[in-house]
Amino acid sequence: MPTLKVPATLDNLKVVNAFIEENIPQECAFLRPHVELVAEELLVNVFMYAYEDNEQAEAEVGCRDVFFDDEEYFCFWVCDSGKPFNPFLEAPEPDLISDAENRPIGGLGIYLIKSLTKHFSYSYADKRNFIELYFSKVDNA
Repeated sequence: MPTLKVPATLDNLKVVNAFIEENIPQECAFLRPHVELVAEELLVNVFMYAYEDNEQAEAEVGCRDVFFDDEEYFCFWVCDSGKPFNPFLEAPEPDLISDAENRPIGGLGIYLIKSLTKHFSYSYADKRNFIELYFSKVDNA
C-alpha cells in the first residue's frame, strides 16, 4: 500500500497529484481527475484549518485496492494529526440554490466529494483524523 507524507502546505498539492498519478492502477486511469479533485478539496482544508499556526504540520495520503459488497474499489485516504473534525458530519450543508455572490462559504467541497465517491468514511483514533474515499473501479461513463 503506497503512502506519502507531506508538510501541510499548499504547494505540496502538486506532490500529492504526482503520487496519485504514479500509484493509480492503469485500469483506474479514468478516475484520476476525480481522485485529484477530492484530494485537493480535503488537503486544502487540512492545510488551512487543521493545525494551529505554530504546529509542525503534515498530512499522510495513501491508496489501495479494496473489494467489498461484491465490487472493486480504488481507495484514496488522508490522515492528519490536526484538530478532530469529521467533515461529513460537521461541514455545513451547502447552499445549492443561491447565486455565487450570495452563497455562504462552506460545505461545497464535501458535497462534491460525496458526489464523486461511492463510499466515504471518517474516524479519529490515536489523535489522528483518518478519511477514506472509495471510487468504483467500474467506468460507468
